[in-house]
Amino acid sequence: MSDVLFDVNLQQLPDDFLTGVWRVADRVLNRTDPASALARAEQFSLQAGRLQVSAPGLHDSGRWRVQRDELLNRPYLELELGQEQTRALVTRLRRSRTGSESQLSLYFQSGMEMQLAQP
Repeated sequence: MSDVLFDVNLQQLPDDFLTGVWRVADRVLNRTDPASALARAEQFSLQAGRLQVSAPGLHDSGRWRVQRDELLNRPYLELELGQEQTRALVTRLRRSRTGSESQLSLYFQSGMEMQLAQP
């Protein structure tokens, strides 16, 4: 049975809420190259600055970090994966009270939108 999920205030978001293994639940590519690693990814693992992306026939690793804008303190994920470097705005994070379930919404520079889920 799924827990009730609550919105997390993104301006006060602890960076460690983003760590862990995330499954891609939904994606809208818009202008993004469908052959890119991020567009093909089915799973993201975000651990202490290390990024691993996987899909059938794809296992790639790189780096990630949280960056915040100065005006509103909104969190962005800066992702470096091989030759691919991009930035994604965290538009929503929902978590259960225990943290056992989470949903993360990202909006990438390319216009790609992605919903991730844990577990």
